[in-house]
Amino acid sequence: MNRRDILLAGLAGSSLMGLPRFALAEPEPQLLTVAKRVLEVKGKAATVYGLTGPGGKPGLSMMLGEHFRVRVKNDTDSDTIIHWHGLTPPFGQDGVAMYGQPAIPPGGTLDYDFANTRAGTHWMHSHMGLQEQQLLAAPLIVQEVKEPLFDDQEHVVMLHDFTFRNPQDILAELQGGGGAHAGHAMQGMDHSQMNHSASGETMMTGMAGGMGMLNDIVFDAYLANDRTLDDPEVVSVEKGGTIRLRIINGAAASNMWIDLGALEGELIAVDGNAIYPMKGTLFPIAMAQRADVRLKIPPEGGAFPVLFRPEGLKDRTGIILSTKGATVPKLAREGEVTPALDLAQERLYRAVAKLPQEPVNRTEMLMLTGGEKNYLWGLNGEANPSQPLFTMRQGERIAVMMHNTTGMAHPMHLHGHYFKVMALGNTVIDGALRDVVLVPPMETVTIVFDADNPGSWPFHCHHAYHMHSGMMGSVGYTSAA
Repeated sequence: MNRRDILLAGLAGSSLMGLPRFALAEPEPQLLTVAKRVLEVKGKAATVYGLTGPGGKPGLSMMLGEHFRVRVKNDTDSDTIIHWHGLTPPFGQDGVAMYGQPAIPPGGTLDYDFANTRAGTHWMHSHMGLQEQQLLAAPLIVQEVKEPLFDDQEHVVMLHDFTFRNPQDILAELQGGGGAHAGHAMQGMDHSQMNHSASGETMMTGMAGGMGMLNDIVFDAYLANDRTLDDPEVVSVEKGGTIRLRIINGAAASNMWIDLGALEGELIAVDGNAIYPMKGTLFPIAMAQRADVRLKIPPEGGAFPVLFRPEGLKDRTGIILSTKGATVPKLAREGEVTPALDLAQERLYRAVAKLPQEPVNRTEMLMLTGGEKNYLWGLNGEANPSQPLFTMRQGERIAVMMHNTTGMAHPMHLHGHYFKVMALGNTVIDGALRDVVLVPPMETVTIVFDADNPGSWPFHCHHAYHMHSGMMGSVGYTSAA
């Protein structure tokens, strides 16, 4: 630099020193809009909810490390609130009314703003009333890299159980006496809208060997990305290519099996967390769980149905993977009766990420109770316990032994944390990291998690009708010694 350059640099520096500093403008939040929409199911129009993100697509897709800055706008005539299922936000941003956040009134908005540290296949859904049953749910995909490393393409599949009826009427009938019995659940059915799959004969196939029921509600249809097998989604794939299916069970009251048919696949992640790949053609997915399945398309190509089959029923839904020019088959809405979900595969899952080697500070017992009469469910013998199920101090490692004393399976979800499946019955396992685990009738499942997110967090069954009939509590933090 010559003398002139040095003088100019000095002047520039001195003038900048005297100027006020301006903060960088925060980027605008991504807008999510809750609105009513009309869906055609089996030739009949139904009004349901939708959750639309930027670009008019359902839900959100973002990158890991991207700040979760979202504004939810309620364009309906009812209060709502949206829960970010799979993320672990700070308390007050989880999207559950009365747990640090208000409901969003009609016409109102609510902003969420937090650092997201959870990549994977997640979802978002209403935590208000039974709006989830009315399809107020959408995918929430958090990518680690912009382009898939191992797959030629990805495709998200959102599953729903669907009813033409008002879910509040269904709940009122279930709670009106007689409990969760097949005849009672059928009592209020609109038989004019039912096919054979909603008959008494099929309902009886949903019985779990005298232990209880697999399904306590009869649905009019099962949907994969809003469609039945009358007109399934056809996904274009390449001969010899690979595809990763990100499958989300958004059903309100139905556990399902993923049936890959002629293709063998690999289950590579559950609830957004990588597991060591497990090969197979049939994988369980309980309510609110997610499953990432990698498939290789045969080099000769063809059309390959991927079916989703509710347990205990003949009903099924699905999508079709098809290479160019292949003949897409016509599929029936019914097949063979699907067996009940069990924990045989859960026993084999092994998480890629490991918890730090630390001892469990204590073990809490959680009894899943109720269901005998008047459709009243509970935790530790109490419906909707007003006091926390247990409290913990930040930094503790807590094990929870959940014992199901009822005749139905319960997919149990802990908000604000991930947990490791630690034991099935008396068998200790090095299990998967999850946020939902199925606890079958009369069985015990033990989970372990680190108390690393202070707040008051819901702990509940994700069967919407069980949750709204008492099987919902909370866990809390205390600073007491």
